[in-house]
Amino acid sequence: MILLLVVFLLGLAGEGPPPGALNAQVSRSLAGRQFDFVGWEVEALLGKLLHGLVAPQRYMDEEARHDFFLDYLELVAEVQWTDREIEKIYVDPAVEDPDAASAELRARLAELRAEQRSRQPLAEVILQEQVASVLVDEGFGVLGQEFPPVSAHFTPLPALLVISPRDRIENVLSLTLEHGLGTADQEAIEERIDGSIDVSSLVTDIGGLAAYPSMLLESSWIVWVAEVTAHEWTHHYLTLRPLGWNYLAAPETRTINETVASIVGKEVGRRAIIRYYPEFIEYLPPEPTPEPEPSEETEDVEPPSDPPAFDFRLEMRETRIRVDELLAAGKIEEAEAYMEERRQVFVAQGHDIRKLNQAYFAFYGSYADIAGAAGRDPIGPAVLRLWARSPDLYTFVSRVATITTLGELEGLLAE
Repeated sequence: MILLLVVFLLGLAGEGPPPGALNAQVSRSLAGRQFDFVGWEVEALLGKLLHGLVAPQRYMDEEARHDFFLDYLELVAEVQWTDREIEKIYVDPAVEDPDAASAELRARLAELRAEQRSRQPLAEVILQEQVASVLVDEGFGVLGQEFPPVSAHFTPLPALLVISPRDRIENVLSLTLEHGLGTADQEAIEERIDGSIDVSSLVTDIGGLAAYPSMLLESSWIVWVAEVTAHEWTHHYLTLRPLGWNYLAAPETRTINETVASIVGKEVGRRAIIRYYPEFIEYLPPEPTPEPEPSEETEDVEPPSDPPAFDFRLEMRETRIRVDELLAAGKIEEAEAYMEERRQVFVAQGHDIRKLNQAYFAFYGSYADIAGAAGRDPIGPAVLRLWARSPDLYTFVSRVATITTLGELEGLLAE
């Protein structure tokens, strides 16, 4: 744990940029809006240490662990429902005194939150050990112990600021911002940065972050919780290998890394559900199939004559492809106008995308295990083919962890 924390903090600190560099310019404009990682780490690690001294899970059998964790998720669901009911009261113009109208619910929420806080450390450890057990069985173990140890913490997550140049889609800078930024704050930050530096920026919420322990969004959905725990652990695992410690070196390295983490997260999460919570198997998504080998016949396949009413991933993929074409031709303003037109189409179809710009594609396009925001980026299909050709998950990750470029990835496929 100490080793991983040191690696993580070194990664945060980095080497200070020279005056006028993008990082320095953006940091100055944020003026105290960045997330306090040091304070968060101290609190999270102290909580893990104190709970580890007691370790009550050692005295629980699998049935007790199963029931405790599901009860905890039900408690989280009740917390979230109560919170939403309170919010409805405050936004309802017909309610003259929302404080009085919500008093009983707010008192109930305080009780639920207190109970949740008391149960959360044990729930986290149960989840960690269940995911770890799957990882060990998959080969990610040293003397029967997964390494690095799985460590996760449900917590309010920071927002993420992503910056891309306007003339191409590339994540050139990502910074974490304080939790709880409202839409108006997000818009103000983006407008200030875009106007002063002439870039494309996006402030977006995230579902997890590979700090140590990893930061997980509070959720009551067990399938997602298991998947994101394994996803963030994969980043921890890769941190000690070329694909991880070169994460920021190039966009293609980041995309390979995130795509591998997505594959491992889904595979290990699926197996954890099957092993420990089989009553949820029916809710697992279908197992993914690898992309077909690229060829002239499959590169630009026409959509079926009678396609679904609106396929989000297909529509997003086509949007990204067109944007790439416009930017490559130097038509920046036309590309930006097109993205706004497409955003309105997505919103009309029920997909609440606040902003669709170069930064949006730079962020979401790095998760390339499924078709969509990555467009024609060959990295996702190549990683999927390598996974399909691998005898097991450990072999797949071990091989891909040693490379950092698309060329090296293609070299693995050619072996």
